Amino acid sequence: MVTQRDVARLAGVSVRTVSNVVNNFAYVSEETRAQVQRALDELGYRPNVAARSLNRGRSDLLALVLPLDVPYFTELAAHVVDQAEERGYTVLIDRTEGVAERERQIVMRRDRSALFDGFIFSPLGLTPDELRDWAGECPAVTLGEVQVEGVDHVAIDDTAAARSATAHLASLGRTRIAAIGLVDRPVGNTAAHRSAGYRQALEEAGLPLRAELTVPVLRYQRQDGRLAMERLLDLPEPPDAVFCYNDLLALGAMRAILARGLRVPQDIAVAGFDGIEEGRFATPPLTTIVPDKEKIAELAVRRLLERVEGDDSAPVQLEAPWRLMVDESTTGARG
Repeated sequence: MVTQRDVARLAGVSVRTVSNVVNNFAYVSEETRAQVQRALDELGYRPNVAARSLNRGRSDLLALVLPLDVPYFTELAAHVVDQAEERGYTVLIDRTEGVAERERQIVMRRDRSALFDGFIFSPLGLTPDELRDWAGECPAVTLGEVQVEGVDHVAIDDTAAARSATAHLASLGRTRIAAIGLVDRPVGNTAAHRSAGYRQALEEAGLPLRAELTVPVLRYQRQDGRLAMERLLDLPEPPDAVFCYNDLLALGAMRAILARGLRVPQDIAVAGFDGIEEGRFATPPLTTIVPDKEKIAELAVRRLLERVEGDDSAPVQLEAPWRLMVDESTTGARG
């Protein structure tokens, strides 16, 4: 078995330096890091994970707790796994589908939480009081909708992104722009933020906010989008554009429009949110807000591991970038 001492001898550095590189500690120069990495690769060094975990009093396991019934989170999970593996950690994924009891079983049972060095968690079902009780139990980062007092948080600016999508629809001359996606949940404010962006864009475009064009849903699934769109199509004056709070709702809405013999975007333009791969292969391809999922994963994993390493500074709110990807569901041609 190749040891760190063997690597140190070949690289011409101390065993401590090799250990710092293997454990991805920051205080190693790029030149030295590259020198050690060449020796690691040449000798085919593989760390003794079990021994390292015992020595450090850690499991080298991270828990990723997400509602995986939404493809956005499935795509995000792949990036989190990649980021963690680059740093020598293994990720175990638990799916919650936003159910409070499932979230409670995963993150609040001490016998489970003791297995992991830290949590990356997107809560949807637990109440604010429960989340406050959970904060501080172990290193954790929350994603997306929920900001928990005392816990680091990573998200995008939902309001600005929703405003951009709605403003794009208004720029096309659409005057009856609907919104699909209001939800009633004990926690989470994504819907509220996206509604705020929608309202801001209408106001800036000089368009009235019409209550009948704002449709709530129970969940962010294709069927919910289809049913909401059918309700809009039954209005005496249907919309000529619709902003959906995620891509699954948008795909369901397009299905309802096409089933009525109408055209997208000629009769009704459709924009979504999440940038999931499925939207690129829809007919027509979907205009959508694309969060930088890779950056979200990078920020979340990096911040979590800083906590695992002992950083006890004040919690931070980290913001990842996003972009509006214009496609055929609003313009009729790729933009």
